[in-house]
Amino acid sequence: MKTLIENTRIVSPDLEIDGGSILLENGKILALLPPGDPPPTVHTVIHAAGRISMPGFIDIHSHGADHHDVCDGSLEAIRHIAKRKLQEGVTTWLPTTLTQPQDRLEQVAAACAEYFAKPEFCKTPGLHVEGPFINRKNAGAQNPQFVRPPNFDELRAIDQIAKVRIVSLAPELEGALELIASAKAMGITSSAAHTSASAAQLRAAMAAGLTHLTHFCNAMTPLHHREIGVVGAGLIEDGLMLELICDTIHLSPDMLKLVLQVVPIDRLMLITDSMAASWVADGETSLGGLAVVVKDGAARLKDGGALAGSTLVFNEGLRNLANLVSLPLHQLVKTTSWNQARSLGLPGLGQLAPGFFADIVILNPDFSVWKTLVDGEER
Repeated sequence: MKTLIENTRIVSPDLEIDGGSILLENGKILALLPPGDPPPTVHTVIHAAGRISMPGFIDIHSHGADHHDVCDGSLEAIRHIAKRKLQEGVTTWLPTTLTQPQDRLEQVAAACAEYFAKPEFCKTPGLHVEGPFINRKNAGAQNPQFVRPPNFDELRAIDQIAKVRIVSLAPELEGALELIASAKAMGITSSAAHTSASAAQLRAAMAAGLTHLTHFCNAMTPLHHREIGVVGAGLIEDGLMLELICDTIHLSPDMLKLVLQVVPIDRLMLITDSMAASWVADGETSLGGLAVVVKDGAARLKDGGALAGSTLVFNEGLRNLANLVSLPLHQLVKTTSWNQARSLGLPGLGQLAPGFFADIVILNPDFSVWKTLVDGEER
């Protein structure tokens, strides 16, 4: 059966069509139709009334939503988070773990694998394992009690339960380079996170196969004029993809503007790094066993005040970025899904083009989500 999204502003990487239509069939995009073309005969028409249609968002780093955390280790939690993500316009999501004991991580992987087998809401092609192989000095909101040295056997054990797409680790740790190389051989992307690495140590990790920086600028070596650190390397190294939390808290508006001016748009990826406190009001919650206080939308550890993930929802991150910089939407859209799909090797995602999956978010002019389609259907 064919579906037509009629009278929509089509926004895809390097493409924008006002008043166009999108023809869908069998879960994929069949054609993009310019305004004025006679409408084809279809079974279902979605009257978009000029709203924005974009490729469904891909959130590669999100721990939770609405009182549920990936590390709850239950199918119910994964299902609930996936449902909320879909309401943010996210059609592909990587459930993201925390620094936890190995038995807990394997329990989480088992719950995720159960959801992967029958994804009811957004697609989940794998896990993002953040920690436990991080630098204790840069633990931030990760639980230092469970930090441990890089151990490929642990990572492989998780991957055997549920596919791992990304591992975030501190590349300066003993054994990290070997883990990065072994992970690359298995098709796992390595990302520098919670790290005290120098620029030279980061480049050594890049030579071993590291290609991402996790929540850029946060919990990593800052830029200094005599040692540019991980932040400086992220600004100049073309081989690195940068995760950006665009809540204007983890990265100030001026820093976001600087990054967008200095770094090519093809290297930037919006994430939420959301926790269980997203979708809920201010108050007290927890993250990986640590007490967290949320006030005015900012989540911080009750003990010490470190930022503890975000309460951001994905579409609001895009809105914040669009309000800060003058780049056209057909460029900014690359940061929401296309760059993630390219970097992780997820075919058929990230563009509105014939042959691509009909994973589409339809946004109101204020970037609030009107409808989200996965394989051409509302879920």
